[in-house]
Amino acid sequence: MLSRRNFLGTATALAGAAAISGRAQAASIPEAPTMEKTSMQPPLHPSSGPDYNPVVTLNGWTLPWRMNGDWKEFHLVAEPVEREFAEGMKAHLWGYNGQSPGPTIECVEGDKLRIFVTNKLPEATTVHWHGVILPCGMDGVGGLSQPHIPVGKTFVYEFEMKHSGTFMYHPHSDEMVQMAMGMMGMIVVHPRDRSFRAVDRDFVFIMSSYLIDPGTFLPKVTEMTNFNMWTWNSRVFPGIDVMPVRLGDKVRVRIGNLTMTNHPIHLHGHKFAVSCTDGGWVPESAAWPETTTDVPVGAIRAFDFLADNPGDWAFHCHKSHHTMNAMGHDMVNLIGVSKKDIAKALGKVAPDGMAMGSTGMAMGEMEMPMPDNTLPMMTGSGQFGPIEMGGMFTVVKIRDGLARDDYRDPGPYQFPKGTVAWEVQTPQATPARQDGGKPPAKQMPKTMNHKGMKGM
Repeated sequence: MLSRRNFLGTATALAGAAAISGRAQAASIPEAPTMEKTSMQPPLHPSSGPDYNPVVTLNGWTLPWRMNGDWKEFHLVAEPVEREFAEGMKAHLWGYNGQSPGPTIECVEGDKLRIFVTNKLPEATTVHWHGVILPCGMDGVGGLSQPHIPVGKTFVYEFEMKHSGTFMYHPHSDEMVQMAMGMMGMIVVHPRDRSFRAVDRDFVFIMSSYLIDPGTFLPKVTEMTNFNMWTWNSRVFPGIDVMPVRLGDKVRVRIGNLTMTNHPIHLHGHKFAVSCTDGGWVPESAAWPETTTDVPVGAIRAFDFLADNPGDWAFHCHKSHHTMNAMGHDMVNLIGVSKKDIAKALGKVAPDGMAMGSTGMAMGEMEMPMPDNTLPMMTGSGQFGPIEMGGMFTVVKIRDGLARDDYRDPGPYQFPKGTVAWEVQTPQATPARQDGGKPPAKQMPKTMNHKGMKGM
């Protein structure tokens, strides 16, 4: 819910704004809206200035603005926030205007932006406008191009958005801690020509990662590689919104990456073409078809596709451990090992422990109790049972007949009769082998000594 905590209106032009400029005009600080909900908010259509087709932010929202003369004014408040990753787990993060990541900033190519930043963190901060071509003194690198913003103070940034495209914002002040705590957001600059590379639906989100021990609330900010929460807009599956799309829509998905690794992002059932990076638009003549695109660290990728194939289509990072939640990375591979022997050995050192994973880690074997404020590695279900994923995963739901701005979950796809994979109802037979019927090798060597697991 958009709060009136500090904001007088949405995209409201200031009546009688004097044609003064510089510091005097910027002295009146606009009030700052905040958001309480973690669900995707409807697109914010402009009520002043050039028209454009607004984006929607997965599990997020767009920051309202006001016009002051020919300046478009925004107000970001850097502050501690609480973010629910999915039902059953909350994290204590830092963000902007009540959320982590912060709200999406939308504007139009050629707009003059004035962005106020108030620091309510326990330490100094700055904001860097990642990818935006601007004057050096507005670049937000603390100590290099500006003083750090002290606790309790407000700084103002002014620059013109000279190029359309997709960009990010994040601190360059105690960077490791502040970004590890979730301080980031997206910027979308629409072309002034509304017909340029136009699409029907336009989604945006940013990727971040955290290490939060089971039962705790704070990320470990010094972690560099061993994260256990891989998020889109600080949400994990099944807490990530689905992406409803009308059959026949041209769709754009804009993705920013502020984790510490790359992410091969994969869409099922469709091909797409990368249309934009944070360096600019990719000429349509230079595009080639993909079903997976790699999003490097510190970069954005936007891709376009035609939603011409109805159904519920998986959309996810293709690094398998990025589609898991609170996962222990030091687990021993016990596939093929006798669960009875493991349970006997484990029971000597942990009477309440539970053997797991002798046939894999599917939901049927995930029966271990968990501490409060912890998510299972994989969760969520579909109309055919457990989906057995977590982390960076959601579903693109393509349906005929959705209204223009209808982003509600349309429910499970109704498969036409005879179009779902089915079980073959014939007796099982041993398949013929080229080696003349030699039996397969056993999965567990006879020499395996279960006594060696005593110390588990």
